[in-house]
Parts: sequence; C-alpha cells; structure tokens
Amino acid sequence: MARQFADDAETIANEIRRVVVTSSKTVLLSILGLLAEGHILLEDNPGVGKTLLGKTLAGAIDCNFKRIQFTPDLLPTDITGTTIFDMKSSKFKFVAGPIFANIVLADEINRTGPRTQSALLEAMAEHQVSIEGDVMKLPAPFMVIATQNNSESHGTFPLPDSQKDRFMISMGMGLPTTEQEIEILTRSQHGMPEAGPVITAERIVEMREIVKQVEVDIKIRQYIVKLAGHTRTNPTVRHGLSPRGGAALQRASQAWAAMDGRTYVEPQDVKEVAGYVISHRLMMQPAAEISANDAVLAAVDETQVPA
Repeated sequence: MARQFADDAETIANEIRRVVVTSSKTVLLSILGLLAEGHILLEDNPGVGKTLLGKTLAGAIDCNFKRIQFTPDLLPTDITGTTIFDMKSSKFKFVAGPIFANIVLADEINRTGPRTQSALLEAMAEHQVSIEGDVMKLPAPFMVIATQNNSESHGTFPLPDSQKDRFMISMGMGLPTTEQEIEILTRSQHGMPEAGPVITAERIVEMREIVKQVEVDIKIRQYIVKLAGHTRTNPTVRHGLSPRGGAALQRASQAWAAMDGRTYVEPQDVKEVAGYVISHRLMMQPAAEISANDAVLAAVDETQVPA
C-alpha cells in the first residue's frame, strides 16, 4: 500500500513536470498540500508560474476545478454563491459559486478586500459554507490554491494573519535557472502543453485517509513541540508557532513520509517541510533583523531530536 501511494504521487508529479518547469521540491510540496488536506499559498513575483502550477495540479486530477480572479470589487457572494428568485417556478433558487469545486484557484488573493478574503475562511477551515442560515458541505476532495504577487503594494490588501494560518504550505516559485528558462522557451514555442487527468478524485480521498494512518512516534511529536517552543522563545519573534501550526506540521510530515513510500515519520521529514509550514505563521518583531524563514532555520538547527 505504501509503495502504491508513492507511485501514485510520483504519477501526479510527472504530469505536473511535463507542463511546469520548476524545482522538484516545489512540485512535491504542491502535491503534499493536496494529500495532507491542506491549502497552498504561492507568494512570488509576477510571471514565475504560480497560476500555471495551480492550474496544472488541478488538471492532473479528474475533478471539478474553478478559478477566481480576485479584484477590488469582488463580493463574498461572487465566491460562495447567492439565492435568486426563479420567475418560472416562483421559488427562490440557490446558485452555487465557484467555491463549490474540488480545487479552487484564488488568483491574486491580495487584490480584494478583507471582507471578501474572509469568505474563504470558513470554507478552508471547515470545508463548508454558511449561506442565509443554511450550512452547505463542499465536495471532497477540497483544496484552495491562492496566489499573490509580492512585487507591488499599490491597490492590494495584505492577508490577515488569521487567514495566512489557514494555509498549510506557503512557498515561492523562484526564478528559473538558465537551463530551466531555455526549457520554458522550448515548450512554449508551439504553445504551452496542458495537463491531463492521471488520477481520480476518489483515489485522492483514499490517499488522504492513508496519510492519517502514517505512524508518528512520541519522540517525533516531542520534537515538533520543541520546534514550536523554540519559535515562541526566540526574542526576534513576536508570536511563535500556534498549536494549530504544530498539528499542520505533523500532518505535512506524515504526507511527506507517505510520498517517500513509508508508513512512519522520521525526523528528516519534519525538517524537510518545516520552513514551508511554519514561516508564514510567525509574526516577527518590528525591529527584527532576521526573516521568519531564518527563525525557522535556527529552530531546526538548534533543536535536538529526543533520544
């Protein structure tokens, strides 16, 4: 079962690599977010492939995909849906919004106001939305991939910390190497390829359940708690990793181990994903001379794995 899990994850990865030219770890982390029941925040400069990665991950799975282009005038009902009056039946009818898809790409999420951004909160946390007093479940699997550009601040609304904490993974794409950029030009010469479905939505649901069964030894749990404690006692960090963040780190480590074909978590699994799970959850002191990522690296370097 563990080997089949790893093979299926590699099948998805290969389909993404066929379209997107980026580092192997970026591809694997995007799949990890999907299999660990998390959401992904892609933060980087324009034109490096954030939207393409999100679309390609969705395209590799046989499921319903919707893209929301966030703008300053976008309303919460544009995301969740609304009730309209049907003249033929003389009844009110609910028209579902794009949030009722398996994978939702929230493009340039920081282009819209906090009120609309918060419309995603309940959906991301509870996999449900409340509309006019009615609670509606979202389909399974469900995942939000959000992108935001860091190169400009004019006309943008920074994500509140409560919303950032809902994302399991936050990462950038980075600029391609010379060889990668040549490959991008080669692929785009006659039009960019598109991903095709290589796995079913039902199999993704099964794989998510398998991730939950990956064994986490008490020493690994102690190690995660120690890492969280280090971020809370670091004088350059105003608010360290929350208990919810620690739980997200454990689930991400389980998924990373499963993708490697194992049924148990090793300390290296935690170290591999720590920076991508923790960094965006830390609030640094205004006078801090190091970044949140540096604080995570310090925690990993200075925290010993319990013997």
